[in-house]
Order: sequence, then structure tokens, then C-alpha cells
Amino acid sequence: MAPEEGGLGRKITIGVCVMEKKVFSAPMAQILERLEAFGEFEIICFGDKVIVEDSIESWPLCDCLIAFYSSGYPLEKAEAYAALRKPFLVNELEQQHLLHDRRKVYERLEMFGIPVPRYALVNREVPCQELDYFVEEDDFVEVHGMRFWKPFVEKPVDGDDHSIMIYYPSSAGGGMKELFRKIGNRSSEFHPEVRRVRREGSYIYEEFMPTGGTDVKVYTVGSEYAHAEARKSPVVDGVVMRNPDGKEVRYPVLLTPTEKQMAREVCIAFRQAVCGFDLLRCEGRSYVCDVNGWSFVKNSHKYYDDAACVLRKMFLDAKAPHLSSTIPPILPWKVNEPIQPCEGLTRQGSGIIGTFGQSEELRCVIAVIRHGDRTPKQKVKLKVTEERLLNLMLKYNGGRPRSETKLKSAVQLQDLLDATRMLVPRTRTGRESDSEAEDFEHAEKLRQVKAVLEEGGHFSGIYRKVQLKPLKWVKVQRSNGEGEEERPIEALMVLKYGGVLTHAGRKQAEELGRYFRNNMYPGEGTGLLRLHSTYRHDLKIYSSDEGRVQMSAAAFAKGLLDLEGPLTPILVSLVSKDSSMLDGLDNASIEMEAAKARLNEIITSSVKPENGNGLSEFPWMVDGAGLPSNAFQLLPKLVQLTKKVTEQVKLLVMDEDEKLSSTGSYDVIPPYDQAKALGKTIIDVDRIAAGLPCGSEGFLLMFARWRKLERDLYIERKERYDITQIPDVYDSCKYDLLHNAHLNLEGLDELFKIAQLLADGVIPNEYGINPMQKLKIGSKIARRLLGKLLIDLRNTREEAIGVAELKNNQDEHTKPTKAAKDDTDYQLKPQTKNDDGRRSSTTSEKSMDQDDDDDKETKYRLDPKYANVRTPERHVRTRLYFTSESHIHSLMNVIRYCNLDESLQGEDSLVCHSALERLYNTKELDYMSYIVLRMFENTEVPLEDPKRFRIEMTFSRGADLSPLENDSQAASLHQEHTLPIMGPERLQEVGSYLTLETMEMMLRPFAMPAEDFPPPSTPQGFSGYFSKSAAVLERLVNLWPFHKHGHANGK
Repeated sequence: MAPEEGGLGRKITIGVCVMEKKVFSAPMAQILERLEAFGEFEIICFGDKVIVEDSIESWPLCDCLIAFYSSGYPLEKAEAYAALRKPFLVNELEQQHLLHDRRKVYERLEMFGIPVPRYALVNREVPCQELDYFVEEDDFVEVHGMRFWKPFVEKPVDGDDHSIMIYYPSSAGGGMKELFRKIGNRSSEFHPEVRRVRREGSYIYEEFMPTGGTDVKVYTVGSEYAHAEARKSPVVDGVVMRNPDGKEVRYPVLLTPTEKQMAREVCIAFRQAVCGFDLLRCEGRSYVCDVNGWSFVKNSHKYYDDAACVLRKMFLDAKAPHLSSTIPPILPWKVNEPIQPCEGLTRQGSGIIGTFGQSEELRCVIAVIRHGDRTPKQKVKLKVTEERLLNLMLKYNGGRPRSETKLKSAVQLQDLLDATRMLVPRTRTGRESDSEAEDFEHAEKLRQVKAVLEEGGHFSGIYRKVQLKPLKWVKVQRSNGEGEEERPIEALMVLKYGGVLTHAGRKQAEELGRYFRNNMYPGEGTGLLRLHSTYRHDLKIYSSDEGRVQMSAAAFAKGLLDLEGPLTPILVSLVSKDSSMLDGLDNASIEMEAAKARLNEIITSSVKPENGNGLSEFPWMVDGAGLPSNAFQLLPKLVQLTKKVTEQVKLLVMDEDEKLSSTGSYDVIPPYDQAKALGKTIIDVDRIAAGLPCGSEGFLLMFARWRKLERDLYIERKERYDITQIPDVYDSCKYDLLHNAHLNLEGLDELFKIAQLLADGVIPNEYGINPMQKLKIGSKIARRLLGKLLIDLRNTREEAIGVAELKNNQDEHTKPTKAAKDDTDYQLKPQTKNDDGRRSSTTSEKSMDQDDDDDKETKYRLDPKYANVRTPERHVRTRLYFTSESHIHSLMNVIRYCNLDESLQGEDSLVCHSALERLYNTKELDYMSYIVLRMFENTEVPLEDPKRFRIEMTFSRGADLSPLENDSQAASLHQEHTLPIMGPERLQEVGSYLTLETMEMMLRPFAMPAEDFPPPSTPQGFSGYFSKSAAVLERLVNLWPFHKHGHANGK
């Protein structure tokens, strides 16, 4: 029989019926010590022997029982004891059985209306059982008609099996990441070769939720208290972040009102007062993806205080309601509590241009960055009449004889490779006569297609694509004899390949990410990582659709956030694709063609171009500025040297053919795993030592590259130069000087010097022959990007003003008493106001954030009571845009020439005169070149003063160093096939002050208006999971609910 409840002078007994390993854990010990310190409770620990061996009748009697399952725990026995003695249960026992089956967990969550990721169940009675409702294709699985595109998550239904898999799409490189319980410093492992799902048991398949690389763990103590911590997600790189004491780094964060209600519902649904669960924050919504049962926070004295106070109230209310559960003014254990050191984050000055005073704080970092070093982009065009290829086209275009088809998936490219292998002759025959030249050329192109498709050993789908377009048709009798049908008899095959991020490109991007981490956030240094983990760093990374750009973005993120491991998981977790903003030149194609035509006229004409702008004192104002005066005279030499290099590469191909044919292994590909190559930042030493080209390019493809340049640069039958090929010749020269110097191609260095002279003039002028045309073309190409940059800056300003006003208002309010303050520290009342009810956005506000739901992120905040951070209100927005050369040139042209527009006549340029001269002399914005806008807030200036917000602009030429440079640093980098990235240069004079107001005025005429940003599109492939929402959450109310003296329900 239980002792008399709440008797005078008798303590309430608390039975701790859990395995000893859990009793002696630091959090449990800390909380039980605090409960004892109140003097109202007697703690009785049952011990393993009693729990496992003794009968329940002999177990100690208690008023309240702490009992929960762990490995080796007899849960049914504990249930029988509770039924016999009827103590007050902190966590009910029957419901704990649910936690061992993920199916039942999700079912229970849905029953209580708690959001979970979209999921489906695959139940097998025996291993490898075939199920008619389960379909697996290359990039998706389908369960009962519900399709899950990669990336998706595969979880065993057994809640105690922690082997969870994430499968990645071929468009991101493919592969699988296995998540598991922490082993040392690892919590996951990436397997690039695994592409098929498991079939050994029953699994849950669910949508992958991109959470920005951070997971949230929530710990409840009763239904009205919840503590949340952020940690680095294992899906990013699988490396556990640990502090100097070896403990995993976690940062307490604030829950939103909706999340607080979810925590309450989880407690009630599973009848577990002390409960841990996993929260995924994705695109402004939160989802519960796992419920763990009894869990305590580690290493937080404030949490131990709160948990002891809440449990005390729980026990007193249950067993001695007549006693007061008010918290004492001074907690009994406070006298001896160790004081935790306080870490401060320094105030921000301007790190690059110069300090503007300690009152300035960095608010925003926006960078537009070109991708890293790549292989030359290539294209093969050939007309095909072979039945196998025509049938393949019909197979993938739905049997429509006049429709083109695009082949990009692994299955499609494998089909094409199989067909091409059947058509390519096994040996080369020399050209017997001119009449056979066409057949010989066709066979050589087919051989090239075969070589490209075989490159890398498998298809990742990120760098190769084939287009088949029907050209001729005939009518044939239908197979069933009923009438006629059309059949294609000739099609155009276009294979695009190359442009692959090299090992050097990945290394450059990673290095630049590290540079940004240490230099773009003044006063932070490695503290940027802490800023990011605590949700005070609002980071978004965007990329164009091109593989080299996506992988550059992922490598940069790896360096910026100090991640480890392969790029594919980082790409999928952190990078959003936005091709409409960062891809394509269609909007300015007419103007660019006109610029190229005028450029060709200037180069091939002996007449010196006139200055149509009347500003001859500025050399950059002349048509065709930057072109060498003897450009036309350099062209014959360029053609001659190109032929010389091509002939040498042809000899290397013939040597390779002889070796392969003599061994009878012509079709054997030298081993080269492109999946592993994507993860390298160093050269393939074995290939170099064997005298092979660097990377996956063989001699055949290298020869095809140079032969195409030779033919296209000078068209002999028309006796005409094609100046648009000059950048491609320069590109190939630079690539081979850097990556294939060991092949010792004679004349390559001389060819590079001439090609560089010409390219330095041609490339900038392709984006406009004079400043006015550059401005027009730039504004068309970068219009959407410019609009997005202005939205980023405006949102940052509005948020900063909102925070400042909120703080000012709070400072005016009277502070509550000490007792009330302590009460609000741990009482966590559910928010009664619905999230939707808090939306108060006008039409203009909506349009400003249609692009990326920035405000959804800003409501996630650090909880200062636990976090040991002096400035929890500190918040930095980072937006990174990875793109190609065209968008870097376009954006720079608008920034430097915007004042030439009629609407801005009389305004000074945003770029100072000395910087305009530097830009004129900067002929190339090379790999990893970038433009950075940083916004600072001067907190001592009134809110309405335009000088409250200052913009700093810098740019870098990127890896703009000649491979022929001979200095010692460059020489060591050449050994690694890498060029250094130039440091940032100022676009403003030291001491100048560019306000946000001025920046907006100057760029607005060329930017897409905020209201023109379209509504969100339907998700497609993995990029769909980064889709945008047209909704705007309120910016200024409850944005920073972190003050201890705020409203109780705003905690």
C-alpha cells in the first residue's frame, strides 16, 4: 500500500525505476540532486538487480514513479508494478510500446494533427518480398501510386534500428548517405555507388526536407515547458561538431508559437511528460520526424533548474496539492552553482574599406560568384540515319516521328551508348579517297560520342546531355497493314559535354568559402560557425542549373561552414537551383548578336572606331575598348598556331590507337571514376605519370576539341575568320597549360599569349561594344538578379528597423518583479493566436518576399537564457548567388554604368573613378571572380536617417593569373594545376559613404520590380524541394521574442 500522501513531516517518495546507466547519467543526476535539495522529496533508485531479477511485489513503494524503457529494460514488468501500486506516473508506460514502431509513431502524430513529412509505408512479411504496389526507378520510388523523387529518406519501421538512408538524384551526382547513431566523430557515411533502395525488410519512405543543414531537438518537461537545441544535421557531412571537452556542439533556440503547441501535443499524444522529439524546419513550416521518449538536455545548468522546478510542481500537484508549488525566491542549490563564462561577439566595423566606428554592425553579406575552374565546354553535331538511333529517338519521344527528344538520365544515356557501340567500327581505316571522307567523318563523330558517353565509367546525369531532332520523314505501311504512318529517316544528334568542375575548381571554391568565413564577417572569425548554428546567421545559397555551378556552390558552402565529406549531400541540403535568375542569355540575344557583329567589323576593318559618347578622356567609353590595335594582324598567327597544336594532339591519338590495337583492347577504357573525381581537390597523379591527359578526357576527345577549334576559327572555303571562337581558343589554351603541361605541346604557350591578347578585348565587348550598350545588355541579363539583390537589402533593412523599434519599446516598459521573471523563465504557455492570424502583409510587402520566404527564416531565433551569448539579437543575412561569366559581367556593367541612363543624368557613378580605371584594366573576370555587397547599420544614427544603412562594394578578378607566371607561389600552385584567387578590391573611395537609399535609386531602373516576381512553380526533381512561396510572414511583431521580461507566451 502506498504511504499516506503529503503527510505532515513526511517526504514524498519518488521511485526511479530505470536502468542504472540512465540513473547515473549526468542530466538525471543533476535533476535528482536539485529535487532532493528542495527538501520535499525522498529519491529511491530501484537498481538493475531489483528491476531485472526481483518480483514486483518486493519492489520499493513510492508515491511517484519515473520509469522508461532503455536497452534491457523489462517494460511489461514495470507496467505490472504500476498497475499494482498505482503511483503517479511521469511518463505512462503502455504508450512507450508505440515508440518502438515508426509506423505507429507517425500514425499517432497524424491522429493528433501534428505535421509529419509526406510519407508512405512498404510492409514486407519476408525479406526481399516483391510487392506490386512498390515501384523503383532511377530517380524515384512509387508506393501505392504516391511518388517520392530523390532525394528521399528511407527509415526502417523498427524504431530501434537507426540505419536511415538518404538517396540522392542523378542530377546531383547520385549515391546514398547512411545515417547512424554517433560513432566517434561520425554520424553518417556517403556511398556514391549505391543507387538502389533496400529490400530486406519493411521501410518508411518520406520526402527529404532541406533544413539548411541544421536539425532541432526538442525536450519537453510536462506539456507547458519545452527546450529546443539546434545541432549540425548528419545529412550534410556526417561529422559531429564537438567542443574542446569532446561534447557535441548544440545551441539552444527559440520555438515558434506553433512549435510550442506541437510540443504540447506530442506530450499529450504519447502521454510522456518528459519527452524528446526531432523537429524539421523547412520553408517556414515545422514537422515532427521522430519521437524518442524520455530524454534530457545535456550540459545546461539553466535547463536542469527549469526541469527540477517543473517536475517539483508536477509531483506536488499530484500528491500534495495543498502545498504551495511556488518557486522559492532563491533556489536551494544556487549558492554553489558554477558560473558559466560569457562569450561576447565583438561589434562590427568595416573590415575591408576601413572602420566607421564601433557603432556599426554588419547586417547583410550578398555575393555573386562565378563557378570554379572547369574543363572546356564541348558540342558534337552529326546527322544520323542509323535505324538503332532513330528507334531510340522514337522510344523516348513517345513514338512521335516529328518530335525531338532529350536524353539525360542514366538509363537513356546507357541505351544510347549501347546503340553507339554497335555502330562504331572496331578499327580505324585510313581515308582511301575523297569520296569516303564523309563516311570517315561520320564514323569519327560516332567514335567521339561513344568516348564521351564512356567517360567516367557511369552516368551521373549532371554533365552530359543529348538532343535528337528529326530532319526527314517518309511514309511507310503500318505494321498491322492498316494505312500508312510517318517514320523518321534522318535526325540531327547534338551532344553537349564538358564544362565539368575540375579538382582545381573544387579546391578554389572551398578555399574561397574559407576566406569568406574568416574575412567577410569582421569580428567573427570562426564565430561565423556559431552564428550559423544558432540561427542568427540567415544563410541561403542559390545556383544556376549547370553542374559546374552547383558543385562550386556546394564546395564553397563546405569551406564557409567548415564541413567535411562529399559534395552531393551538401549540394542537396544547402543549395537551391534558380535557373530563371542565374541562367541564360535569351533576353539579350539580339543585342549580343549586334555587339558581336560590330566587334567583328572593328577587328576586320582598318578604320579606327570613333568615340560616339564625346568622352574621349575615358578610354573605356570608346567602341571596342580594350581590343589590341593590331587585332586583325594577330588572327593568321592564331590560326597557324592552333593548327600546330592540333597536329601534335592528333599524333598522340595515333600513338594511343597503335598501343590499344596491338594489345587487342581498343574498347577497354582506362579506369577513371568520375564520381570519385568530383570529390577530389588534387590531381590524379597516376594518369599524369602515365602520360595521359588530366581528368577524364582521353586523347581522342582532346583531339576532337582542338580539331573543332581549328575548323571553326577560320572557314577556308569562305576565307573568313570567326572571332566568336577566340574565347574558346583561349579557354582551351589556358586549360591545357594548367592541366596538361606534362604533354609538352610545342607552341601552346605562344598561342596562349596571342589568344589572351585577343580574348581580353573580345570577351568584355561581347556584353556590349560601349558603356551604353553594356548597360542595356547587362540590365536584360541580370534584371531578375538585380531585383532579388534589392529585395535582400530591403528585407534586411526592414528587419533591422523592426528589431530596433521593438527594443526601444521594450526598454520603455517597466520590468517585472524577480518572482514573476523567474516564473516566465520556465512557464511555457501555448500560443493561442494562430500563425495565420499574425500575418499582416500588404500587397507590396507580399511582392517583396515572393522570391524566397526570407521572413519564414527570421522567426527562428536563439534562446539567450541558455545559449551563453552576449548579443542574441545579433543577426546577419547572407545570400550567395553562384552563376556563370555572363551574369558577373552583366551585373558589373550595370553597377559601374548605371548613371549613364537618361533617368539618372547628373548622378555620379556608384563606382569611383580609380575603380573604373581598374575595371577597364581588368580584362577578365575569371573563375571564382565575385562581387560582394555588404550592408552595415549604424546604431547611433536615427532610424529615419539615410546614413543608418551603408553599402560597401568590393569585387575580385578571381583566378586571374596567367599559367605562364613564374613567381614562387604560382609555381607551387601549378604543380597542383591550380591558380590563386585574387583578393577583393574596392569599388569606392576610402571614406566614401554609399547609403542604401542611393544604391536603390541607382539600380531600381534596371531591376525587376518586386511585384513582378512570379508565384511559386511546381516542384521538379530535387530542386523542387527548394521551391519558393508567395506568402510573407509578419516582419516586425514577435520577430525577436527573446527578452526575459517579454510576454510569458512569447518566450
